[in-house]
Amino acid sequence: MAELKTKQTDADVNAFIEAFAATEQKKKDAFELLTFFQEVTGYTPKMWGPSIIGFGSYHYKSDRSKQEGDWPLVGFSPRKAAISLYVYMETPKNDALLEQFGKFKKGVGCIYVNKLADIDQVILKELILETIRFLKERYPDTK
Repeated sequence: MAELKTKQTDADVNAFIEAFAATEQKKKDAFELLTFFQEVTGYTPKMWGPSIIGFGSYHYKSDRSKQEGDWPLVGFSPRKAAISLYVYMETPKNDALLEQFGKFKKGVGCIYVNKLADIDQVILKELILETIRFLKERYPDTK
């Protein structure tokens, strides 16, 4: 079984944003998201792998394979093409929230937004809280 490559690191989150965000707008949005996620979650931001800023963590075991590992509860990455938001678990509440979220694209494991102004931050807060609630219920040893 292959080892999970994305793990929590001690890399500096602020330095990552400064170096990785491709435009001034992405950098501005990333620092705003950093503050927003920290306030909503109460968790200190940590780098996960080379490009994900995560908040909190949980240990999962796959239902379909023998894979298991640790992953951030929620997070984001200011990628070149779009900002990746790791804030979505398929729950009825989150599905309903997405209808009011704004302009985005849904990927397999995240939501893509071009800029923070395209989305409703009140809804983002609810998506974050619902995702954390779901994960803590599913994985009781969540940190």
